[in-house]
Amino acid sequence: MASDQDPPVIPGVRRSFVEARGVRFHVTEAGEGEPVLALHGWPQHHYVYRDLLGNPPVGMRVIAPDLPGYGWSGAAGHRWAKDDVASDLFALMDALGLGRTLLVGHDWGGFVGFRMILREPERFRGYLVCNMAHPWSPAGVVARQFWRLLAYQPLMATVGVPLQQRTRFLEALFGAAAKGEGRFDPETIAIFADRFKDPVVARTARDTYRTFLLREVPASIRNPERRRASVPVRALFGKDDAAVHYSLAAAETAKADDYTLELVEGCGHFVVDERPDLVRSRLIALAAAS
Repeated sequence: MASDQDPPVIPGVRRSFVEARGVRFHVTEAGEGEPVLALHGWPQHHYVYRDLLGNPPVGMRVIAPDLPGYGWSGAAGHRWAKDDVASDLFALMDALGLGRTLLVGHDWGGFVGFRMILREPERFRGYLVCNMAHPWSPAGVVARQFWRLLAYQPLMATVGVPLQQRTRFLEALFGAAAKGEGRFDPETIAIFADRFKDPVVARTARDTYRTFLLREVPASIRNPERRRASVPVRALFGKDDAAVHYSLAAAETAKADDYTLELVEGCGHFVVDERPDLVRSRLIALAAAS
């Protein structure tokens, strides 16, 4: 059963379970030095950062938790409102004794990461966000790209549990979404997809989308994000992403003191898997500049 599945092997990492704000976080880390908190998205878990964890940059302590209810972390006591997840992660940072931290986020981890740097910027030295819209996208741009959300998000928000547990939907998604070569062999796909057969993980993923569509999208229409990012932000974006269009991460619409967008040709949504070399080099550059 998926509930008995062990975390995938990454040589040299340290694993622990940390209680924070009612969540039993599964935390995987490697390296020593400046902390780097790396947040995954759906349909993945900490293993998306296997390259960073397997070979952490010199002077960096890479910390990749499974987000609440994902991977091997316990469920949260909420329905995955992104501000609640941010609170969970701040509590985890406190439990780990982290000072000012470099932040990396992909997909929903990127969405939550923006909430974190806007809410408590003093806790972060810089933010590397991968294939995620920034929170200041104009309504007209969002409207032009909204069809992309309708392609799969309503399914996830309604029948997401059986879709993940009883079909090969996730396997097909990985095959279609990645544009790079060699990043999603059958074993890697199984490491991700099999975990979503667990009832807790499947429900968490469903709630992630249900809360977004029913609560967070309407809230963002009523009350657009007005806070300005003071933390340096580097956006790395696979240009061939079919789920999130790069226009939603445009530098000209970002309300930020220091924001850049880098488009990666021949790369899809899973830029962390497809181009781990770029993620690593951009993280090192961010650390050096911030």
